[in-house]
Amino acid sequence: MNQRQINQIVEGVKTTDGAGVNLTRIIGSPELNMLDPFLLLDEFGSDNPDDYIAGFPPHPHRGFETITYMLNGKWQHRDSAGNEGKLGEGSVQWMTAGRGIVHSEMPIQTDGLARGFQLWLNLPKEKKMIEPAYQDIESEQIPFVKNDKGTVKVISGEYNGTIGPGKSHTPVLIMDIRLNPESEISIPVMDGWNAFGFIYEGDVKSGESLSKGQLAIYNTEGNIHFKTNGTQASIYLVAGEPLNEPVARGGPFVMNTRGEIIKAFEDYQNGSFTP
Repeated sequence: MNQRQINQIVEGVKTTDGAGVNLTRIIGSPELNMLDPFLLLDEFGSDNPDDYIAGFPPHPHRGFETITYMLNGKWQHRDSAGNEGKLGEGSVQWMTAGRGIVHSEMPIQTDGLARGFQLWLNLPKEKKMIEPAYQDIESEQIPFVKNDKGTVKVISGEYNGTIGPGKSHTPVLIMDIRLNPESEISIPVMDGWNAFGFIYEGDVKSGESLSKGQLAIYNTEGNIHFKTNGTQASIYLVAGEPLNEPVARGGPFVMNTRGEIIKAFEDYQNGSFTP
């Protein structure tokens, strides 16, 4: 089977967001503005509570979905649609902002490491003004495929007949791959989809050598192949069908035109994001 080649290797930019959370911005940075339909990817992780304890107090969104995957630690979600959930280790919060929502993501003080990813997934033009929605996906609800090569957690999409619980408005594949030493794996991805793999532990070979903290962007045909040498590796692998639509950004809002961004700010300021 044809293996996808790497088009670009990106390393994230250290920054802060929310009320002062230290994180690494990998997509949505000057080096990589977006990878259609993915608007942003942040990795947050520290065993120092000062780096994250201020969290993300109430803030608005419109026009896209946020997918938060917790590797370690606990966070609490609340939003203006009345949803509330606690993200524990290995769980996922999937929020569809749609026409407008105000939400907060606040850490729950625990000992040790708080680490995870937040991905912004664009909504197609015809669905940007849908009703907000929320999926609280516990760790036990996320299926995995395990063999002597390692473990593949399927958060969304399908792998080897296993279907993930995350429901999106356009086709996406989201996986957490833990690969054993001296192992290799090939992940089928639909031709035409954009795909990236972020190496968050260890080193792998994927046509080219990749090390911890690097994100590989692949071309759009074939499977994605990973191979380890003497150490384990962990990869956050994501792929999706591009929307090929205009993108207008304005802080926490992502629409198709500048006029729609202005309208989003007006709607938020007049209180229409909250019931």
